[in-house]
Amino acid sequence: MQLIRCTQRLLKEIGIKKYDLVDDDPKFGYLRTWYANLIWIDRRKCVLFTNEETLYSFLVTDVKKSDLTKIERLFVLNLRANLEAEKFDSQVIDKVLKEYSEIVIAKTKSKSVLGSMNDLAFHCKFSVLRDGGVTACDIIGINQELNRIPMGAIGYSYSIERLRIKLKQLAT
Repeated sequence: MQLIRCTQRLLKEIGIKKYDLVDDDPKFGYLRTWYANLIWIDRRKCVLFTNEETLYSFLVTDVKKSDLTKIERLFVLNLRANLEAEKFDSQVIDKVLKEYSEIVIAKTKSKSVLGSMNDLAFHCKFSVLRDGGVTACDIIGINQELNRIPMGAIGYSYSIERLRIKLKQLAT
């Protein structure tokens, strides 16, 4: 079982009540906890997912209300697409995704991660609008750019490099 910590804005949009939230941190996992935030770009709902440890992030654009009620599926499908675009080995991707077969939702906990996400949301908005808006942009390309921004919360290193280090042990 793994955890996605959602912002209040996203929890409200999803319609999850406080008594449905879990607050146990995962005991095991390669990537463990993720954060999710609802942002608006080009008057459309988008969800930014960020890994708590590596700050590896990906944006999902033009999200519908029905997608949000199945946020676990939205997360897994888009995580797979982004890991494949980054050329991770398929066996590594399968191992990572296997631990997300059961996902629970919790409220956010780390102000540091939220601060990083606010910065990333600014970059997302700029990049999407620069590339012609939600319907015209190359979201995978934007996500790759996003993970090549030096992040202060992880010692001004790149999220993609932190992710590669984390997942290197799975390749063997």
